[in-house]
Amino acid sequence: MVYTRTGDNGTTSLVGGKRVKKYDTRVEAYGTVDELNSHIGLLAEMLAVKKDDSDSDARKQFESIFSQLKRIQNNLFVLQTLLATEDEETYKRLPQMKEETVSEMESWIDDMDYKLPKLASFVIPGGSIESAQAHVARTVCRRGEREIVKLSEKEKIDSLLIKYINRTSDYLFVLSRYILFIEKKKEIFWSAE
Repeated sequence: MVYTRTGDNGTTSLVGGKRVKKYDTRVEAYGTVDELNSHIGLLAEMLAVKKDDSDSDARKQFESIFSQLKRIQNNLFVLQTLLATEDEETYKRLPQMKEETVSEMESWIDDMDYKLPKLASFVIPGGSIESAQAHVARTVCRRGEREIVKLSEKEKIDSLLIKYINRTSDYLFVLSRYILFIEKKKEIFWSAE
C-alpha cells in the first residue's frame, strides 16, 4: 500500500526511523531537492522529445544533455537521502557524494559555456519552453541551496552537499542559455527601459 497513515499527525520519518514534523528544517531541505529532481526530470523529458525532432548535430547535443540530466537526478537522490539521514552510523553506510561528481559537472558547464557568447546583461527566463524550464529548475535549486545552508547552521552537513547543489544551479543557468544556442533562438536580456 502507498498510504501508511503514519503521517496523518503531521510527522514524517527520517532515514533511520526518527519522526519529525513535516515542516522540520531537514524535511524542507530534502523536500526541496526532491522538487528540484522532479523539475529536472520534466526538463529531461522535454529534451528527449527535442532530440527526436532535431537535426543530427542538435540531436547529439540533446542526447548528451539528457544523459547529464539523468546523472544529476541520480546524484540528487543521493543528496536527498543524505539530507534525510540524521543518524551517523546509518549515514556512513549510504552512498556518498564525491568530489569527482562536482568536477564532472564543472566540466559539463565549461564545455557549454565555452560555446556561448559572453554575457553583457542579465538574462530574462524564456526564449523557449525548455530554456524556461531550465530556469524554473535553477530557481528551485537555489531555494534548495538556501534550505541546506539553513540546515547546516544547526546540524552537521557535509560541505560537499552544499557545493554540489550550488554547482547544479550554475549548470542549470548555463544549460538554459545553451538550449537556446542549440535551437538557434535568441536570448532575452533585461533592459532598464
